[in-house]
Amino acid sequence: MGVHDAHQWLGTSWLRSCRGAGATAPDEEVRAAGQRLLDRWSHPSRSFHNVRHLMDVLGRVDELSQETHEPDAVRLAAWYHGAVFAHDTDAEHATLGSADEDASALLAFEQLSALGVPQRTAARVRDLVAMLHRHFPDPGDGDAAVLSDADLALLASEPQRYKEYLRAVREEYAAIPLPDFLRARRAIVSRFLARPRIYASPMGHAWEEAARQNLQAEQARIDKELSRLVAEAPSEPLA
Repeated sequence: MGVHDAHQWLGTSWLRSCRGAGATAPDEEVRAAGQRLLDRWSHPSRSFHNVRHLMDVLGRVDELSQETHEPDAVRLAAWYHGAVFAHDTDAEHATLGSADEDASALLAFEQLSALGVPQRTAARVRDLVAMLHRHFPDPGDGDAAVLSDADLALLASEPQRYKEYLRAVREEYAAIPLPDFLRARRAIVSRFLARPRIYASPMGHAWEEAARQNLQAEQARIDKELSRLVAEAPSEPLA
């Protein structure tokens, strides 16, 4: 699928999801809002949080949609989950990303409300986006479980695709010194591996083993790289 075809498909998908969520604005206004979102996802500084990732997440939401209660709200949350993406140079923000998720959640509520989406639904989309701050959906919240799993599905990808993902993430955070980036990344990996389950939806459980294998391999590579950097660091002069 070429870039033009992808954008055309995404535009149609966006309009359909907005209508399904109750948007009352004219088609041209809804499409214009969707195009503004696509412009955000298409920014040249985005190596991973880009249109390809958006399409991947939307595809996974569709794959898991039978487990959702409000599938269009989940799809709209996927559209907004990376709408705001600041290239933080602070290692803690690179680990948590809460400022981006909070800003994306607020943007979702404001823009969807402006398109005539009922406030209850707009608030639901906002809360789903905010949940991705830690990918910890509340027990029994099938919509949040599907969105979280769709966003994390790439962790279970085949090894070569996983390596591409790691290269793209590093490129996005190139401003962070490598040792800080590796430590921040290791904290993320360790937290996922420490969980009893990475994926919250019943259908997502099938991805668990592959994700853990990728994360364990990444953790081993990070530890090796950090050891190398420590060994190569110049010694402090004696006082």
